[in-house]
Amino acid sequence: MTTGTPVTLILGGARSGKSRYAEQLAEAGPGACVYLATAEAGDREMAERIEAHRARRGDRWTTLEEPLDLTGALKRACAPDRTVLVDCLTLWLSNLLGVGHDPAQETAALVRILPDLAGPSVFVSNEVGQGIVPRNALARQFVDEAGRLHQALAAAADNVIFMTAGLPLTLKGAPASTNTKSR
Repeated sequence: MTTGTPVTLILGGARSGKSRYAEQLAEAGPGACVYLATAEAGDREMAERIEAHRARRGDRWTTLEEPLDLTGALKRACAPDRTVLVDCLTLWLSNLLGVGHDPAQETAALVRILPDLAGPSVFVSNEVGQGIVPRNALARQFVDEAGRLHQALAAAADNVIFMTAGLPLTLKGAPASTNTKSR
C-alpha cells in the first residue's frame, strides 16, 4: 500500500543501530522532527536509556510521550512540515498487553490510519522473532503478536529497513539516503 506521505518501518535487534538510523532519516526530511515515545520509565535503568536517547537529539526535536494511544497521538502529531518518529512499537505492544488491550485490534487501527497521516512517519521496532521459542506463555504471545504487528505494518509501509551491526538493509522500497555514521 502506498500512502499519501511516506511510511517507513525500521526493524532490528537490540543495539542494532535502528533508533539512531531512524533519527538520522527523520532529520534528513524537511522541517521539525517529533519523537513519539512509547516507553515508560519503570525503573532507573530504563530512565537512563530514555535520557540517553533524549540527549542524543537536538533542538530540532519535540518529544511526545504516549504509551497506549498511538493512533490518536499520530493523528495529532503528523503534519506536512514535520516527520514523526515512533520509538518503539515493541514497547507499545508491551504496554498494550500489560493493560489487557487487544493487540490485533490496535494493530488494525494503526494500519488503517497510515494512508491518512498528514506527514511522513518512521516506526522503530525490535525484531524478536529470530530467537528460540520462549517457554513462558506470555513471552510466546508477545513474540507472536510482535510478528503479526511487523507483518501488518511492513505490508502497509512504503519502506522497510532491517538494521544489523549499524548497517541498513532495504527490504522494501528505495534505499534511504542517510549517513549512518555516529555523530
